[in-house]
Amino acid sequence: MTKATEHQQFDLSGEEPLANFSGNRPFHDVAEQRYSRRNFLKGSVAAAVGTFLAGPLAGCSSTVSQPAAAAAVHPQAAGLLGFTPVPVSRADTVAVPEGYRTQVFLPWGTPLLPGAPAFLRNATNSAADQEKQVGSHHDGMHFFPIDLKQGGQSSSEGLLVMNHEYVDPNMLHQFGGNQAPRDVEQVHKEIAAHGVSVAHIRQRPNRQWELVQESHYNRRITGNTLMELTGPVRGHAKVITPFSPDGTRTRGTLNNCAHGVTPWGTYLTCEENWAGLFVSHDREQPREHERYSVARGMSWNQWDTAAAKDPQLARFNASKLGASARDDYRNEPNTFGWIVEIDPFNPNSTPVKHTAMGRFAHEGIIFAKAEAGKPLVAYSGDDARNEYIYKFVSAKPYDPVSAGPHLLDEGSLYVARFNDDGSGDWLPLDFHNPVFQAKALAAGHVFDSQADVLLNTRLAADIMGATPMDRPEWGAVHPTSGEVYFTLTNNSQRPPEMVNAANPRAWNQNGHIIRWRESNGLRFNWDIFVFSGDVFTSTPEHGLMLTNDNHHASPDGLWFDPNGLLWIQTDMSGSQLSRGPFGNNAMLAANVQSHTIKRFLVGPVGCEVTGVVMTPDCKTMFVNIQHPGEGSGPYSFSSTWPDRGITRPRSATVVITKEDGGIIGT
Repeated sequence: MTKATEHQQFDLSGEEPLANFSGNRPFHDVAEQRYSRRNFLKGSVAAAVGTFLAGPLAGCSSTVSQPAAAAAVHPQAAGLLGFTPVPVSRADTVAVPEGYRTQVFLPWGTPLLPGAPAFLRNATNSAADQEKQVGSHHDGMHFFPIDLKQGGQSSSEGLLVMNHEYVDPNMLHQFGGNQAPRDVEQVHKEIAAHGVSVAHIRQRPNRQWELVQESHYNRRITGNTLMELTGPVRGHAKVITPFSPDGTRTRGTLNNCAHGVTPWGTYLTCEENWAGLFVSHDREQPREHERYSVARGMSWNQWDTAAAKDPQLARFNASKLGASARDDYRNEPNTFGWIVEIDPFNPNSTPVKHTAMGRFAHEGIIFAKAEAGKPLVAYSGDDARNEYIYKFVSAKPYDPVSAGPHLLDEGSLYVARFNDDGSGDWLPLDFHNPVFQAKALAAGHVFDSQADVLLNTRLAADIMGATPMDRPEWGAVHPTSGEVYFTLTNNSQRPPEMVNAANPRAWNQNGHIIRWRESNGLRFNWDIFVFSGDVFTSTPEHGLMLTNDNHHASPDGLWFDPNGLLWIQTDMSGSQLSRGPFGNNAMLAANVQSHTIKRFLVGPVGCEVTGVVMTPDCKTMFVNIQHPGEGSGPYSFSSTWPDRGITRPRSATVVITKEDGGIIGT
């Protein structure tokens, strides 16, 4: 057994095992050269400011004026962080600052489609019911104004589109699940609980929000929904299956984590830990399985074990069982790990998987500001330990009149290398590039086309010498300066000998946020915005020391609102969550110019706080609470949020408004 295949089982939280054994120079080694060890302070170090000066804030309509100089703190900055920070808590509730109110909205199991039954608190709804109900484990989401296609910016009605990342069988089923061989009905319910929900919503006169019943916009996209493959990989031999002998289609989208929004008003959902849902019993795994941690022996949910009673479920067994790829599902995992585009305004549209944007454990996708006549630029992180950050640049320029999905099907994919001096390089993953060809040959790898490169994006990045990072998660682009921020949530497999100035903690649990500014398209300048950690954790070069008002760990979700406030969400787990100093997972707001950070929200027991968006007027915020009570059940639960009483917890969206009707964050 090779070193790589010794780590093929996902852990209990679904986190991907270490799969990068390339030997590329790790980010902690790069950062050690840049930052001096003498800057340690309670387990953290300073990050150099570099040349970063945040630009003016964009602002909601008629609410924020422009600053006199880009380097100055915005005149409304104090007002935009005018709330009193929420203290750390382990209460089983959602806490927000004084002057704000919350509404629980669209919890798992909410009837969404015509004929959908009510959610049954003993979790006895069927798989057919779940196909018509809001999915499980809410994650990334976006609010599309109902009049967006007409150039409007409604803040009282729209389409709320959200991801459903994964399922917990002990919550989803009355008596739990996951014992092999799996029950067919349970497996289909789990597949139906994945994917995406499109919900037509509106605000009532009393400022409460409601689902528009029987709206033709309401839709569920699940692990069974028909999908098109587009871009270079379409039709490649490695995506041929019995379901799609010509390699042009697949079924479903799974493990949808963060998201993106296109300039033409469609939703992008990102497939993250999909590899753990497949299993291969082959003695030798192909590289497009091994480098992505397709399981050996036992998959995460063991869906393949129900195939004897339902042949449709054979697709989760990626073993070579037949004479060719048309006879078994050896290539089924290759149809996952992509960016998926959904048009929320066209409920009859077929979702599209854009293969030109690379195949890996996509956390999310964020766009730089679209400019007419220039290519589109988008960034995505590969959320696994020691994986990479990528950039996609469209081959054709952006035209606001003709822009559409075609822009995502042809372009160049790059991977980031972070240099000692604070500069960075975007390294091309291009089959036709002589440098790539030479490096691949030297490494002993052969590719037959750009499609082959994209199917093996991680391997191509290894070959080019990309910098391994500490689990790149969500990204965010400042609305005016264009600076790009990324959360590096943690790295629990950093041994003591790898401790250094930029990552000063062995078995690093706390993480940090990195940022960069583009230089000339192929280069960038970077620094570290903040090191996460306990009280007194310091980033001295930015004048920031964490306090009781803002200490946090494992930053994950990240989003800039139109006013330029950076919203940071945490995803702690295990002992860090249950016994650490940080309480339950939380959401903080940061003024990136002044490096002021305040805790805005604390979630209920066992949850992850994830997914955040506002209406265009910035007066309504939507935040997702995922898996409250995680790890408990099926007979008793550590959380009863949000229904209370004798019931199981449910992921749900929280609607936040100010009691005075004002701007969120003031």
